[in-house]
Amino acid sequence: MAEVKALAISMVVLRVLCLFASAASIAVLVTDQFTDSIGQHLTFKDAITYRFVLATAVVGAAYALIQMPFAVYFSCTEKRIIRHSFLQEFDFYGDKTISFLLASGVGAGFTFGFEQKQNLKRFNDISPDEDIDKIMKFLDTAIVATGLLALAFLCMAVVSICSSIVRSSNRGIWR
Repeated sequence: MAEVKALAISMVVLRVLCLFASAASIAVLVTDQFTDSIGQHLTFKDAITYRFVLATAVVGAAYALIQMPFAVYFSCTEKRIIRHSFLQEFDFYGDKTISFLLASGVGAGFTFGFEQKQNLKRFNDISPDEDIDKIMKFLDTAIVATGLLALAFLCMAVVSICSSIVRSSNRGIWR
């Protein structure tokens, strides 16, 4: 049972890292903004893809925050607060669902950011403009936010694997 205790502690640490990475992604994305030469103020809200990235980060942070007390209790006592395997099943399926959701946010954010940067580089070769530099900086910051979300995804993916192992160990399959 020492393996289950070590896995439970690892899951708590990874959930904390997922929470912090998601929160940092939210903070970076929300503060990402610029004003162009004609006075138009642009933020992440102007790109639907970045609104989706923000939504996935919020859901990931909320899920990690909600799961935190249950994970801490399980790591300390090796028992579930809610019996009858409901919480164990919720952990198993919830971890997988949230990790896939975070992965979709990461994929969307990176794809949009890199594609827009590539298009702007082509346009910048034709007509250099100070606004293009601001947009490039905006996209770079959004890519950093997406990178933080990728860290949250990796943490949640490992938690998902650990919850699978804990689930099977409680059924006598893994020893």
